Amino acid sequence: MESTSPHGAAPATPTPAPRPKLVLVGNGMAGVRTLEELLKLSPELYDITVFGAEPHPNYNRILLSPVLAGEQEPEQIVLNDWGWYRQHGITLHAGWSVSAVDRTRRLVHASGPGGATHTVAYDRLILATGSNAFILPIPGAQLPGVQGYRDIADTEAMIAAAAQHRQAVVIGGGLLGLEAANGLMKRGMEVTVVHAAPWLMERQLDQRAAALLQRSLQARGLKFLLGAQTEALLPGADGRVAAVRFKAGSAPEPEIPAQLVVMAVGIRPNTALAENMRLHVQRGIVVSDTLQTVTDPRIYAVGECAAHRGVAYGLVAPLFEQGKVLANHLAEHGIARYSGSTTSTKLKVTGIDLFSAGNFMGGPGTEEILLSDPTAPNGGVYKKLVLQDDKLIGACLYGDTADGSWYFKLLREGRSIADIRDRLVFGESNLGDAGHQGHQKAAQMADSDEVCGCNGVTKGAICKAIKSRGLFTLEDVRKHTKASASCGSCTGLVEQILMFSAGGDYSAAPQKKALCGCTEHSHQEVRDAIRERKLLRIADVYQALDWRTPNGCATCRPALNYYLISTWPKEARDDPQSRFINERSHANIQKDGTYSVVPRMWGGETSAAELRRIADVVDKYQIPTVKVTGGQRIDLLGVKKEDLVQVWKEIGMPSGHAYAKALRTVKTCVGSEWCRMGTQDSTQMGKDLERAFFGMYAPHKVKFAVSGCPRNCAEAGIKDVGIIGVESGWEMFIAGNGGIKTEVAHFFCKLKSAAEVMEYTGAFMQLYRLEGWYLERTVHFVSRVGLDYVKQRILDDPAGRLALWQQLQAALAGEPDPWCDFERAQVDVRQFQPLNQPLDPAALPG
Repeated sequence: MESTSPHGAAPATPTPAPRPKLVLVGNGMAGVRTLEELLKLSPELYDITVFGAEPHPNYNRILLSPVLAGEQEPEQIVLNDWGWYRQHGITLHAGWSVSAVDRTRRLVHASGPGGATHTVAYDRLILATGSNAFILPIPGAQLPGVQGYRDIADTEAMIAAAAQHRQAVVIGGGLLGLEAANGLMKRGMEVTVVHAAPWLMERQLDQRAAALLQRSLQARGLKFLLGAQTEALLPGADGRVAAVRFKAGSAPEPEIPAQLVVMAVGIRPNTALAENMRLHVQRGIVVSDTLQTVTDPRIYAVGECAAHRGVAYGLVAPLFEQGKVLANHLAEHGIARYSGSTTSTKLKVTGIDLFSAGNFMGGPGTEEILLSDPTAPNGGVYKKLVLQDDKLIGACLYGDTADGSWYFKLLREGRSIADIRDRLVFGESNLGDAGHQGHQKAAQMADSDEVCGCNGVTKGAICKAIKSRGLFTLEDVRKHTKASASCGSCTGLVEQILMFSAGGDYSAAPQKKALCGCTEHSHQEVRDAIRERKLLRIADVYQALDWRTPNGCATCRPALNYYLISTWPKEARDDPQSRFINERSHANIQKDGTYSVVPRMWGGETSAAELRRIADVVDKYQIPTVKVTGGQRIDLLGVKKEDLVQVWKEIGMPSGHAYAKALRTVKTCVGSEWCRMGTQDSTQMGKDLERAFFGMYAPHKVKFAVSGCPRNCAEAGIKDVGIIGVESGWEMFIAGNGGIKTEVAHFFCKLKSAAEVMEYTGAFMQLYRLEGWYLERTVHFVSRVGLDYVKQRILDDPAGRLALWQQLQAALAGEPDPWCDFERAQVDVRQFQPLNQPLDPAALPG
């Protein structure tokens, strides 16, 4: 029988009860992993708010080292982008710090940019405040140029320091210190690692393995001072750190120079907020097996800030295990308990594989099995297995870590290894048939065996995802399971499982990587669609290719904007808001928020009049630094944004495009006009090339050089296009790179005339513009398509070569200079206007 109201009307729909409020303090890996697990179990249970002190979405802290080394960009290490929070209805306050928590009223008080404040009520509160870098309490520790290494801001500061200074000291020879040292070395710094212990990574390696590691790193250029004890950091005349002083007798020299000092001597749980809340803190925020704080059952702690059974974990795998248990409890399933973690360390230090687990140092009552080959390729191989009562209790591996997961399984299970003792050190593949390799090893693993320790992913979970979702690439597996998405040390095993599970599909299927998380389409598929369907706007691309995110993201918008204007020049409209800040401002933003300005000097040649104008501008606008760049240009550093318009106007020189994915400079020597050795007029050739390709946008920055003779003073052999004068004319080199990883350019062809140099260079540039992927340098473009392909398109096809050159000329014809023609260049001058001051129209150029 239907229920009715007293008047016979249908009952009113009841108002849904408000959802309980869950607040997360800390937007790092442990806290957000907890939310991910919670959303799997009960996606609609809570109204979730997140406070993160950093102005970024959740990112992979483990991959900061590749960012420091220049191997990845910060946006590439984002785990959950801004759209993920919106998709799940999570309110994110990025760049906000929680200043206090009122446990009685259950209120969280936070402060944000510009002194703003905000208060949020909570029913459940998670503290995931992580840890802080420990800074040695020594004189000089607070000097400029001294810092820890924990987040993106630290990484960016180190990159900025490496661009300005030469000598660095990293204090701490653990994993983080070695990664920092390697990154700074790749940035061009002379790096010394200072370590108080007698060998590197003493908590993860024994002395023999550490010696092999040190030998390999020294061969790459790092210096080491072991057993050295830092006494003080000494300032220079400018107030910045200038030297490191050691305790008497602990180092060969009493002090060494350093303009950057990175302290990587350990971490401390960040418990300041918890202590202010009067929670019980001992080595961390003390929690129970359900990750509840022992002081307040409504408040939880997870990650590096938490202390469980007296242990505060610093590795990511235990933190993710904690997050899974906490999510289970918050979802009111109430069956999971965290009993602690048995940890192993499988690491990749600057490209060198290491693994350790358990009691690898041995001791009374233990035995050791050793395999050592210091002369093996790639720095040697070392294996040490520690046994007790016919059980494996510890392992230390260097160079060959393929069996690390198997050894760790034996260690955790505590099974007897008496029957395989004689073959144990040679690995799992040597049990039974000697031919067990690759996918056969993957086939032998049980579904419950852990593959990815960082993310707690088993073989069964990977196989299920491969079969149920039709996955056939490593990127697909990473996206759906997170296996190998953190430190990457299990990548080989994941690929073996993929080959075993997908069979022929794995090798036969095309390997592609999505342009970004907003789409399944690759760079090439997007380029093809823009050309074939004649798409002219970013919105057209989103609609035609079923973009997941309505407004795209910081990765896809600049790429799409470039693909549109390079494919359909003069038809597709450039969208300045889809460019990075440097290209919108037409100047390079610096770490203090000011800008640098690099005027164009054709071929590196200038005049007294230009130099006078530059000097006058420097004096008038009090520009603090004037520097000659490696590309033979003058760089004005420290220009205020509100002064940029007038600086451009008064210098009266073209844009140097030092801020853009475009032609930067054409470096030249003086050539035959002045040099006794010169065979060709390299200066004039450089000026002609720069004028011809001025304003040419490309997938990435492009640098040319022209040398007047084979002595190559302009370093043409490491440029995107290098031209070298010889007696019979010119030699052309392409796809060089003088960046973090120097790549020597490929010899391309010999040319007789200046007109040929122009045509062949233009054809190569247009081919790169049309077929290169956004942010792909010419060295990577040529590597991807093959040098033979480039030769076929340009050297073997005269008509096609001429057509490419003519296409580029048509695209560049009439392109405005953003410094001299604001209106046609679509420069929004409002961006330079101080908020409290109207812009004077008379100040505009032209």
